[in-house]
Amino acid sequence: MKDDILARWRHSHSFGQDQKRRGESRTFIVIALTASMMVVEIIGGIVFGSMALLADGLHMGSHAVALSINAFAYVYARRHAHNTRFSFGTGKVNTLGGYTGAILLALFAALMAWESLIRLLNPVEIAFNQAIFVASMGLLVNGASVFILGEHHDHGHGHDHDQHDHHDHHHDHNLRSAYLHVLADALTSLLAIFALLIGKYYGAVWMDPVMGIVGAILVSRWSLGLLKSTSAILLDEQGSEDMTCRIHEAIEFNGDHRIVDLHLWTVGPGIYASVLSIVSCSPAEPSYFKSLLPENLPIQHLSIEVHPYDEDG
Repeated sequence: MKDDILARWRHSHSFGQDQKRRGESRTFIVIALTASMMVVEIIGGIVFGSMALLADGLHMGSHAVALSINAFAYVYARRHAHNTRFSFGTGKVNTLGGYTGAILLALFAALMAWESLIRLLNPVEIAFNQAIFVASMGLLVNGASVFILGEHHDHGHGHDHDQHDHHDHHHDHNLRSAYLHVLADALTSLLAIFALLIGKYYGAVWMDPVMGIVGAILVSRWSLGLLKSTSAILLDEQGSEDMTCRIHEAIEFNGDHRIVDLHLWTVGPGIYASVLSIVSCSPAEPSYFKSLLPENLPIQHLSIEVHPYDEDG
C-alpha cells in the first residue's frame, strides 16, 4: 500500500502539546521575580545581619525551585510532543508537573505547621518593624506573581479542539500548581503582617504562630485538592459521568446499538481519548458511529470496534 494514501488515516498524537502554552511564559516571569527577590533578601540579610531577611530569602529560593519544576514540565512536554515513545503525546507531563508541585506544596504546609508549633511552644523575640517590612516586600512580589499566573485567558493550540481553548486553564494543572505556590506565599505574607501588627500594638505575640498554623491548614487543603485531581488523571480514571452519558445517548439513540465497553480518559489538558466496543443489530462502519458523537466532545483519539448482535452467541 502507498504511504501517501495511508496518510489520511494517520494523525499526530501531539494534540497541540508542541505549541508553547501561555502558562509557560507567565511561569518564567514569576520565577524571575521570585529569584530576584530571593537574591535581594539574602544579600540584605548577610549585609545587615538580619536573620528575618535571610530566612525569607531562603524561603523564596525554595519556591523558585518548585516553580522551576513547573517550567521544566512545560518545556519538556513541548520539546518531546512528537516523540513516538509517548503513546498519547506528552499531555500528562503537564499533569505530572502539577502533581509534583502539589507534593512540594504539602511539604511546605507541613514545615509551616511545624515551625509555627515550635514558635507557639517556645516564643522568640520578634523585631516587629523589620519583620513587617520583610513581609510587606514579600506580599508585593507574591501579589504581582498571583496576578500574573491568575489570568484566565490561557488559549491553547492544536487541531480540532480550538473550541475548548477557553476552558484550558481549568485543565492546566502545571499552571495551577505554580499559581497555588505563589498564592500560598502571598497568603503567608498577608497572615504574617496581620499577626505582626496585632503583636506589635497589642502584645499578642502568640498570634504570629497561630496565623502560621491557619495558613498551613489552608495550603494543605489546596495541595490535597490538586493531588486528587492530578492523580485521577495519572491513574487514567474514567472520564466524567456527563461525558459518558452523552456518548451512550448518542450511540444508543434508537435501541439498535449498545455500548458494551467504554473507556474514556484524559491524555492532556482538556484532551481525551476513548475506546468504544459496540454491539449492533445493524452493524455499520466505525466511521458511522463516530459521526453520531457530538462534535463538541473533546475526544482527540477515538477507537471503535463493532460486533454484530447474535442471540446464539
